[in-house]
Amino acid sequence: MTFDSDYEPFFQPPGWIIGPIWSVLYVMLAISMYTTIVNRSEISYRNIAIALFTIQMIANLMWPSVFNDAKYLQSLLLIVVMVVFTIAYAYLVYDGNKQGSMLVWPYIAWVSFAGLINAAYYLHAN
Repeated sequence: MTFDSDYEPFFQPPGWIIGPIWSVLYVMLAISMYTTIVNRSEISYRNIAIALFTIQMIANLMWPSVFNDAKYLQSLLLIVVMVVFTIAYAYLVYDGNKQGSMLVWPYIAWVSFAGLINAAYYLHAN
């Protein structure tokens, strides 16, 4: 199956806004991880939190190529990993690094929204 560039869900944002949003989100993710590392002595499960963050970032970096290869179910599963692991990260660091936790909340929302778009592509293709 090839990427169906003619199909777009009605709620998919215009392409010109995607880059700026991701730029802001990546800066927020970087600041979150930086503040987690700086406050690591205050975070009980810091190693687990950092591992979760790292795994979700790997999934994030894999997602575009999987989605663009029209592997919509696999890309949707990557989004589930991204959302679940980022929520777990945010939860684990919250007590010792509220700012770092809160910085990933918009990312969780955006990736969840991307999951809806991904699901629409999957349903359209099947």
